[in-house]
Amino acid sequence: DSEMPLLSVPKEVAVGTAMLGVAFATGMLAGKRRPTPNTHHAHGDVKAAPSPLRQYILDHSLREHPILKKLRLLTADHPWGRMMVSCEQAQLMANLVKLIKAKKVLEIGVFTGYNALNMALVLPDNGRVVACDINEDYAKIGKPLWKEAGVEHKIDLRIKPAIQTLDELLANGEAETFDFAFIDADKESYNEYYEKCLRLIKKGGIIAIDNVLWNGKVLKPRKDDLAAQSIHHLNEKLLRDARVNISMLPMGDGVTLAFKL
Repeated sequence: DSEMPLLSVPKEVAVGTAMLGVAFATGMLAGKRRPTPNTHHAHGDVKAAPSPLRQYILDHSLREHPILKKLRLLTADHPWGRMMVSCEQAQLMANLVKLIKAKKVLEIGVFTGYNALNMALVLPDNGRVVACDINEDYAKIGKPLWKEAGVEHKIDLRIKPAIQTLDELLANGEAETFDFAFIDADKESYNEYYEKCLRLIKKGGIIAIDNVLWNGKVLKPRKDDLAAQSIHHLNEKLLRDARVNISMLPMGDGVTLAFKL
């Protein structure tokens, strides 16, 4: 619902939870560009009035690990804190990872590492998250908490353009060995990330694609808005893609789950 407030719960409960436009700046995460000053205010004040219904959803469904909460609150104080995945969406992904008994997970766009930690917590001890990002400074915020949670050994952080990491994995013969992938980086590269993830994921595996509603801008993408155009084109392609079954969920800024056939 495009009328949903940007932030729907009080800061101490769920800064970083779902909001439309939560990751307007995720082009900085694993792709090609760096943030420009002050654009993090582009979608309004993160202290916008909470929605009682969304508060209810969180109060009655969120079971957040204490170290995850610690990292979320740390991230909330970061100028780019709004780039973080919503906590209820992260919880859904953790549940899916558990459901399919995943051992190998790909994450494209790490930011401070909330979702890398979220998935590492539910992986078996020999499981791993290959976490792709270009900015190690953000990941350094989460690294001590990965260690505190005892899952640091499960997170393989690769600091380089994600396409390079994906190509290296394919070249190393790791096609069809991953169980789950989460795409949340520069939007212009979404199609390329999706195609490479589809090759790396096993049959029966899941690709979760974040920000598929892009703050409602997918409804009428402007010609100069390459991010909105890229997402809209991928959304149209996914609808017709016979290689996957899909569900598009109006959670956070929209997430599509693609189940590889």
